[in-house]
Amino acid sequence: MKTRVSFGAALVLACGMAQAAPFTLSSPDLAGGVFPNIHVLKGFGCNGGNVSPALAWSGVPEGTRSLVLMVHDPDAPTGSGFWHWTVFDIPASTQGLARGAGNSAASLPAGARGGINDYQDTGANGGNGNYGGPCPPAGEGAHRYVFTLYALSVDQVAQAAGIPPTGTPALYGFVLNRGLGKAVLGKASFTASYGR
Repeated sequence: MKTRVSFGAALVLACGMAQAAPFTLSSPDLAGGVFPNIHVLKGFGCNGGNVSPALAWSGVPEGTRSLVLMVHDPDAPTGSGFWHWTVFDIPASTQGLARGAGNSAASLPAGARGGINDYQDTGANGGNGNYGGPCPPAGEGAHRYVFTLYALSVDQVAQAAGIPPTGTPALYGFVLNRGLGKAVLGKASFTASYGR
């Protein structure tokens, strides 16, 4: 009995390569692409629950030793956008964050640490290093909130980049998008919106 193999399959078999699964990031809580009130800030004129949404990821690149999560609103009328959530040094074996994980350092995976956001020292998110939900100016229309997960070949991003652990999200953004170079093995992102 003869077995037929397509040209593409034969090429993959001949080269001994299997195509890697894509690196993806998603949220079951934001599946519709819009923030429900439970994830909106409670403060600055907003009356949400300020609970961080659950996140899930898959296809983490081979060689990943840690992950970094950053959430940014590029539409905020600041001239530089607005940072809502940063989490550094997430263990590579982690496959997501549970709903509410960003509301307390104790809820993050062991080894991970919450970084600052633009609600720093306002008390709006319960404490520095925690998630701060969306709260755009009233009547301005919907803003975009970009969730980005970076896969790194280093254990601790600040140490590898030579920056302080207390660095701003913009400084970390520079390091992740330019400074670390090949140590950034991949990034995955999605966008959700909210307006009032």
